Amino acid sequence: MIKSISYWSMDGGLEGTCPVETALAAAKQAGFQGLELCIAETGVLTPATDEATCKTYRAAAQQHGLVLETLASGMSWGCSPTHPDAAVRRKSIDLHAAALQRAAWLGCKAMLFVPGAVIIPWDATYQPVRYDQAVAWAREAVAELGAVAARVGVDLAVENVWNGLFYSPVEFAQFIDSFANPRVGVYFDVGNVLNHQQWPPHWIEILGKRIRRIHVKDFKMSVGTLAGFCDLLAGDIPFPAVMAALRQIGYQDTLVAEMMPHDPTLLARTSQAMDNIMKM
Repeated sequence: MIKSISYWSMDGGLEGTCPVETALAAAKQAGFQGLELCIAETGVLTPATDEATCKTYRAAAQQHGLVLETLASGMSWGCSPTHPDAAVRRKSIDLHAAALQRAAWLGCKAMLFVPGAVIIPWDATYQPVRYDQAVAWAREAVAELGAVAARVGVDLAVENVWNGLFYSPVEFAQFIDSFANPRVGVYFDVGNVLNHQQWPPHWIEILGKRIRRIHVKDFKMSVGTLAGFCDLLAGDIPFPAVMAALRQIGYQDTLVAEMMPHDPTLLARTSQAMDNIMKM
């Protein structure tokens, strides 16, 4: 497996202001093998970034000896593909279609996609969307974006997040299978299911080969809120069982630590913890 770190873990990463060259150098110095770049409507990488710039980032990663296997997008939180307003849904799909093209130019093999939300726990302005309607709109988005993904040669990896959608691995598997598109799969975040009374290794076993990429986080059940996300190996994620399940399904791709917010020792701490986890 490939030990990787999220651009969002960098100083200025969440704001999109950390230069890609700086992020690559920091990832390399901390001992990572890959960097997951992140795309947003503003910042150093956006849906409007041109091909030449993407290829510059790709070349810089190669010079550092790092892989850019994945691209993450958080654009669905501010522009949801399950928003009741059809214009917002259209904009979200268009943004992510453009992001998939940038992923291809970067040389990425997969792009993380948040399929919308019933409720966004940290955004009180987002009005709840009825579950069946949210699924229907998510289906429309994934169908269209899956076709784009197939055209540009990048996997569309739908993530499990705190969005009120797909909290059952059985339902999630059925949703992914319904597209019959080999370019549509799952971006499984091991830290996002524990607080919903779900067991990460079981999700891995059930989702199996549908899993295209893995995010690594840890979580303290005793906290039970967003503040429960913590340093790797400081929470309740059963990492030995997680690693055993990943090996059982034959997973050999990126393990991306998505650790926020940045602090001066975050990358070093995370790198050491990742080394320990990958030995399990």
